Amino acid sequence: MTPTRRHLLAGGAALAAGGMPYVGPARAQAAAPLRFIPSTPLPSLDPIVATSYVIRNHGYLIYDTLFATDENFAIKPQMVQSWESAPDGLKWTFHLRDGLVFHDNQPVRAADCIASIRRWSARDAFGQTFATFVDGYDAVDARTFAIRLKRPFPQITAALGKLSSNVPFIMPERVASTDPSRNITEAIGSGPWRFQAAQWVPGQNAVYERFAAYRPREEAPSWAAGGKVAKIDRIEWLALTEPAAAVGAMIQGEVDWYEQPPVDLLPVLKRDRNIAIQNVPLGLILLMRFNHTQPPFNNPKVRQAVLAAMRQDDYMQAVVGNPEYYTEAKTFFTAGSPMSSGAGGAEAMPGDLNRAKALLRASGYANEKVVLLAAADQPIAYNQCLVTQQLLKNLGMNVELVSTDWASFIGRRANRGGVDAGGWSVFHTLWSGADTLNPALHPLIRANGATAWFGWPEDPELESLREEWIGSDDPITQKTLAARIERRAFETVPYAPAGKVEQPMAYRKNLAGMVLSPVQFFWNMEKK
Repeated sequence: MTPTRRHLLAGGAALAAGGMPYVGPARAQAAAPLRFIPSTPLPSLDPIVATSYVIRNHGYLIYDTLFATDENFAIKPQMVQSWESAPDGLKWTFHLRDGLVFHDNQPVRAADCIASIRRWSARDAFGQTFATFVDGYDAVDARTFAIRLKRPFPQITAALGKLSSNVPFIMPERVASTDPSRNITEAIGSGPWRFQAAQWVPGQNAVYERFAAYRPREEAPSWAAGGKVAKIDRIEWLALTEPAAAVGAMIQGEVDWYEQPPVDLLPVLKRDRNIAIQNVPLGLILLMRFNHTQPPFNNPKVRQAVLAAMRQDDYMQAVVGNPEYYTEAKTFFTAGSPMSSGAGGAEAMPGDLNRAKALLRASGYANEKVVLLAAADQPIAYNQCLVTQQLLKNLGMNVELVSTDWASFIGRRANRGGVDAGGWSVFHTLWSGADTLNPALHPLIRANGATAWFGWPEDPELESLREEWIGSDDPITQKTLAARIERRAFETVPYAPAGKVEQPMAYRKNLAGMVLSPVQFFWNMEKK
């Protein structure tokens, strides 16, 4: 595929189709494998080290969670049977459901849950905040554990039941004891399907087989919550990365589900009466990430100048092309969600080049080189970079587009040095709207310096507002604080929002019972 093709792929949100009635825990007769084309082939196995959505989706197949988010954004118990908190909120005790076993037929224990939570909380943005509240963990008995807190943390079940990356999946203690900075090598969970490690090569096909000992909850499925009934015995992820070949396989009936078909090929798929097209809920957020530690973007006034010049429509046109699939979103929280106010957005993003040039002159910008890092094999990011390259030139900045493959991009993105030492100044990416719903979930709103996501913004005021939001359980107070966070973010610019786009998926209509969600799920489905 060429980098100029207008479509969405790697790193985008995964989804499932939905709306079919729940039919209870009985499994259907064994049928043909479900063949699926993921946004990218599965590159590695660790959903805690990586925020990659394809690895997150892999995780939901093989792992389970203590709590889960339903379609109303409510947090429901999943592996947990019951729980209680002390009157002062400083101790929470959790009791696991009976009969939970890992794929090696060992029981799920309290010690496994504690080790998994510890490892997740070392990597995840929400988890890192949670960890600062934790005083200690206790394994009360084989199926009961307690979390002791230094001070009350009202969001504890929301943290343990978060929907998207990084998801606090429960792993065996021996696996969860792996250093959080190193990838696990054993993909074993207690979820509905087993990963077939012997049939997987990184970047190629992946295979999952139903785990007969999995015990789903009795409730109807709702997003990640409820009964995860595995009705399909074998699921095959296929490494079809050429869009034309993938579309052809869909039309021929060789593939059941195509996660992220190119927008410009949708008319071909729509002509087939056996194929349905569905948009992912919450959409995908386009964005520009600055390096806050190196010139020129260590200067907030330079970041403000770039923000003032941006026109979101330019980015969304470059990525999608069809206005049917995009929406302006001058906000740091998912447009249309309860915490999104857009406070400060209109003033900060007027799309006015002359005003932006004046801001840049006032910033003291001294023609420092800007390295615009772009992965040429990731079209959604690359096409955004082409827009930014022209925008920075129009502003009068000294910009160099450095085009690499994805693997090289990942390596260079981690370099904290200056541009002359192999570093970078700015890059583009996208995140699922499921990850940007509120200050606790949103990893890119963190401004905790060296431990923040790539770009490493540092702003104590933004961090303080975020902690205040997390410490509140009053919706009105939270909404007020979220607006203050957005206004502050438009002043300090941890990143620049570039719009919200929709990602359609395609599936054959004989695939029934899918759960419509921002995350791709495989339970409750069957092939008719």
